[in-house]
Amino acid sequence: MLPLIRRACGRVVNVASIAGRLTICGGGYCMSKYGVESFSDSLRREMKPFGVKVCIVEPGFFSTQVTDAKLMKECTNKLWSRVPDEIRRTYGQQYYEKHCDILDLLLSSSSTKLSLVSDAIEHALTAVHPKTRYSAGWDAKLFYLPLSYLPTVITDFLICVINPKPARTA
Repeated sequence: MLPLIRRACGRVVNVASIAGRLTICGGGYCMSKYGVESFSDSLRREMKPFGVKVCIVEPGFFSTQVTDAKLMKECTNKLWSRVPDEIRRTYGQQYYEKHCDILDLLLSSSSTKLSLVSDAIEHALTAVHPKTRYSAGWDAKLFYLPLSYLPTVITDFLICVINPKPARTA
């Protein structure tokens, strides 16, 4: 498709996540979103001489299956029941329970206004001068994005204060 996009001086719009700017959880989700960000940055620079614009949409938390608190807690419960006893002892039941409480808090505040994301995509596709990045959602704009610009030591402190602590650390 890229030769056709170059020839047409077209546009590429990739949807990442605010989690591509700030690692807010473990696992592969944030890493994959950082990958989308990096790929998009590289592609934007490569395509600029051809008149192709590359934009990134970085939504915050929106009500979808990915952010369904009930589904997430069911998955977390299944995983917790399968981990070896040593891991359960190391982290402790309190860690698991606080993790579930944080999931409830974060996911219950997910926006239902999916039009914020589709509006950003539409603008990125149709604007004469599109933005390089679009943050969609109040949480992305007012919390996660500003947090991503703080010095790492401050961001780490704030995230670690919120996250549960393992029962045993050494």
